[in-house]
Amino acid sequence: MTVFDTLSDYGVVPVIAIDDAKDALPLADALLEGGLPVAEITFRTEAARGVIQEIAQHRPELIVGAGTVLNIDQADTARSAGARFALAPGLDVTVVEHAMSSGMPFAPGIMTPTDLQAALKAGCTMVKFFPAMAAGGPSMLKNILAPYAHTGVGFNPTGGVNLDNLDKWLAIPQVRAVGGTWIAKRDDIAAGNWNAITANAREALDRVREIRSAT
Repeated sequence: MTVFDTLSDYGVVPVIAIDDAKDALPLADALLEGGLPVAEITFRTEAARGVIQEIAQHRPELIVGAGTVLNIDQADTARSAGARFALAPGLDVTVVEHAMSSGMPFAPGIMTPTDLQAALKAGCTMVKFFPAMAAGGPSMLKNILAPYAHTGVGFNPTGGVNLDNLDKWLAIPQVRAVGGTWIAKRDDIAAGNWNAITANAREALDRVREIRSAT
């Protein structure tokens, strides 16, 4: 199994912006307590590298990845810190090829058939559909992927995904896991609301199981 296969088992990946590396391990523990041992730490803050490194070294049971990886330097930084996968909001083939050549599973962002075709040509087996709701939601994704469904490519919709529309996303067979920005919000992390994050993780997993058991 690849790391993306493992993420698919959970159906949701917390997408997290965190401002202080001291919060890395309490965050990891909150997610683990909620039964969701995965996190995408975005390179939207200066703390991202330190957070990834802390989790990778001290909570190896949590699958930590890097998000918002925009260039080769960030891809290398994420890998050296211990990230086990990386994602980007857009498609830069140079970054994709570099990450893959270093052994880093990489999912670039796509929003159009042209983007998707370029990602497939670069060898991607997973892509991020972003910004998911603003780009047209589940209906748009179904129409984009129709000519490409036979390729086996998987999707990680992120941006506006929540518990209320989760069922519509997971009804699409090619959606492996959604990006859950609501699970560990920046304000909750800063305030140390770890119980809330644990509850959000547990609720998200329960919802995924409920949806999948009904299909």
